Amino acid sequence: MKRKIIITIIFLSIIFVAPSIASESIGGENMSQAVMKMAESLPLWSIIPFAGILLSIALFPLFVPSWWHHNFGKVSAFWGLLTVIPLVLVYKKAGLHQELHIFITDYFPFLILLWTLFTVAGGILLRGSLLGTPKVNTILIAIGTFLASWMGTMGAAMLMIRPFLRANKYRKYRTFMVCFFIFLVANIGGGLTPVGDPPLFIGFLHGVPFFWTTIRLLPHILFASICILIIYFFLDLYYYKKEEREGTLNPPKEKTPLSLVGWYNFILLGGVVASVIFSGTVRIGSVSILGIERTIESLLRDGWMIIIGIISLLITPRYIRKENDFTWFPIIEVGYLFAGIFATMAPPLLILTAGEKGVAAPLLKLVEEPVHYYWITGILSAFLDNTPTYYTFFTSVLGKFFAGMPEPQAVPLLLTQKALYLEAISVAAVFFGACTYIGNAPNFAVRSIAEQSGTPMPSFFGYIIKYSFTVLIPIFIVVALIFFV
Repeated sequence: MKRKIIITIIFLSIIFVAPSIASESIGGENMSQAVMKMAESLPLWSIIPFAGILLSIALFPLFVPSWWHHNFGKVSAFWGLLTVIPLVLVYKKAGLHQELHIFITDYFPFLILLWTLFTVAGGILLRGSLLGTPKVNTILIAIGTFLASWMGTMGAAMLMIRPFLRANKYRKYRTFMVCFFIFLVANIGGGLTPVGDPPLFIGFLHGVPFFWTTIRLLPHILFASICILIIYFFLDLYYYKKEEREGTLNPPKEKTPLSLVGWYNFILLGGVVASVIFSGTVRIGSVSILGIERTIESLLRDGWMIIIGIISLLITPRYIRKENDFTWFPIIEVGYLFAGIFATMAPPLLILTAGEKGVAAPLLKLVEEPVHYYWITGILSAFLDNTPTYYTFFTSVLGKFFAGMPEPQAVPLLLTQKALYLEAISVAAVFFGACTYIGNAPNFAVRSIAEQSGTPMPSFFGYIIKYSFTVLIPIFIVVALIFFV
């Protein structure tokens, strides 16, 4: 516990140390120019810490699982500090400003949203006999896929994963089930509304209408979801029959009726959705936090979410969470690891922001057509946070076709004249997050809950090679050919 407290203090120090330096910022416009100059001068090797934390997440759980379980926070802190300290020493105010910006505007709101959804959904318990047959499992995943767009991928994943795991506790082969659950409920299902996935929320904040994604992305999501569900059903049917032949299929004999306990937490989930919509539609003003501008409505949203989480903890009896196998470990793991990921992804995101003036120029010059934006946004979203990746290429397209035009005027033109580009970016940011455990935060939480329940999960590379390459990538290729070529 002491070690975890120390690690937490280190990360908080990264954010709040030297406030005097931040407060001495050289003006918004000049600081933006300084950050852009930093982005243009960053060398390619500055992404080494980001690659390091990705390899740590991939390899340590595979080769030293016990050590990793007790030390992942320290590893995350190591790579985070290896990025932050040189960035601040070399680029001074600009480096500190960029790290503060990532944590204050991205990481903390991201973690607050995930914590609230995790806490509230963990107070909803489905009791009764639910046997995980291929038909039942397919229906459960389909329900979760639908809910993801309306209560967020984290909310839907945390609501559905525990009943899903309990329904299949008597099954021998369960690993593939959780991977397909991650594909749809924790990722692809969130593509219909800005509430579903953070990248789409960023688009909403910058002028994309709330139901634009519902109308424009529905064909892509239906196609991908139906393909994956069909593959899942027949794969589950194969293993179900295999278990019957092996004699390992031993469903519980006692049957009890289904009942929902802690249902009032659904009302709180509605409050979370309402707060997200509120922060995207209401304009109150902005304040500066250590030189970083945050809108008042976004701060109200974050504060309200914390209150909702606390209310859920207060009104939900402890026995419900205990019976639901609720623990804080999954969200703690997400919090520590993504703190390191957010800290180390500053250089690669800055390099992308520099565009053709940075070291990534040769790659970005090749990005011309919608299908190009689809693949580059997708590949980067699988390993970088998909929200800043989405925003980087969103602004890139605006600059490409409507250079010099104010954003409020450019976005409507983008939606009418060049909508296919935004479709490609949006679909890729949502879909490709399913390709790795770090592509979207719910992936990590689902994996952690599954392992705690006794379901073995593949390693980082095992997940990519055995499931992403064999199931997702072929479908994503077909999506590209149908919709973007």
